[in-house]
Amino acid sequence: MSRFSARSVVKEIATGFEDLDVPRSEEPDDGPIGWPGYRSAREAAEERSGEDESVLCGTAKIGNVEAVVIAFEFGFLGGSIGQRTGDRVEAAFARAVESRLPVVSLIATGGSRMQHGMRALTQLQRIARAAAGARSVPQISVLRDPTTGGGWATLGASADVVLALPGAQVGFAGSRVRPADASPEAYTAEAKLAWGQVDQIVAPSHLPAALERWLRLLTSPTPEAAEPPGALGATDLPGSGWDAVQAARSAERPRAAEYLDAYFDWREEVSGDRCGGVDSGVLCGFGWRSGRAIAYAAQCGTPTLPAGFRTAARLVRLASRLGIPVLTLVDTPGAANDEAAERAGAGAAIAELFEAVASAAVPITTLVIGEGGSGGALAFAAPGSTWVTPGAYFSVTSPEAAAAILKLPADEIPALADRLRLRPQDLVDLGIARSVVGQSAISPLNAGRPTDRD
Repeated sequence: MSRFSARSVVKEIATGFEDLDVPRSEEPDDGPIGWPGYRSAREAAEERSGEDESVLCGTAKIGNVEAVVIAFEFGFLGGSIGQRTGDRVEAAFARAVESRLPVVSLIATGGSRMQHGMRALTQLQRIARAAAGARSVPQISVLRDPTTGGGWATLGASADVVLALPGAQVGFAGSRVRPADASPEAYTAEAKLAWGQVDQIVAPSHLPAALERWLRLLTSPTPEAAEPPGALGATDLPGSGWDAVQAARSAERPRAAEYLDAYFDWREEVSGDRCGGVDSGVLCGFGWRSGRAIAYAAQCGTPTLPAGFRTAARLVRLASRLGIPVLTLVDTPGAANDEAAERAGAGAAIAELFEAVASAAVPITTLVIGEGGSGGALAFAAPGSTWVTPGAYFSVTSPEAAAAILKLPADEIPALADRLRLRPQDLVDLGIARSVVGQSAISPLNAGRPTDRD
């Protein structure tokens, strides 16, 4: 599929494709900068590809969702971006905004068209402006082979969800202009996934279904808050603060993945902070539950890295923009605080998530399922809309850290856990949590107000 013709790729993933009627801008025979032989090269490209430009733009149905589709034809001058490419892409985004349709970009391009000089390069500004002006609708990119230069730096990397085909060449630098000693592996979809710049790698045979699922999720806004999940573990409340800490630290208790699998009918994950980092201890994505979409950001019990906070912030901002409620699961001993975390901007990353939660235009529901360690946990929590399981705790910091701060001996740590009032029932008494959830999920009717579960 990566090097197939644009129309054949569209046919694989969609039905009823109709080209947009975009007027052809005037262009001299040898292009805007008078490139010798450009006319003959263009005519040869048209004959070879059957297309009159490097991109197709139109509307089609992907599953049951109508979308605007932008598909690059690599057989036309390497899918290069020229004046008329910009014309079509700009018209495609305008149509998406006008009709409230999501945009799916199927990218295969070597970058800007050399024969158009700076006129080609400035098309990237047009494309970026058009995409930015269409943030009211979901945008998904599919990285085919190759996705390099301006195609990657605009349509590809800027999309809300970035999917890639296995082995696709992806990078700002094309193969002919990289440093001689550059590793080819650095310019692959797999590397971009590892570095937090791609959400998923999808096999060609799975792409139609993946796009259908993603479009269902991203085009299903609902105003109602997500109901908190029911507890999966023990339902007995801890007798002491130290009991609560020990229960939350138990290796046997359920973790985030188990909660998400029990809560959703199915789900799709996003990955990475888009600036080089991935935290495997934070799961983010969108799930389908009882006929509606809910976004989620869940800690998995490990110290949260700066990349985890940034990925969660990206998820919350996207959900907020699209009108999709958010569920967060709190479970961390605290934010990672080693040298690497400080170098990666731990404080700024936590601040980014605090801001995303504080400014969200959609309801956020939080369930504390394990350890709630200090600000690294609180950044994931929704003020006034937090629930807690019986086997969890939430504390200003861990009892051990509190003892160190207060210069208390280690044998006072269990008693200090009591004084911190970190048990689930303490959190309800303090007004931090609305209720302790039981084993059955709270019904949607009760999700918006406190319950009598304790």
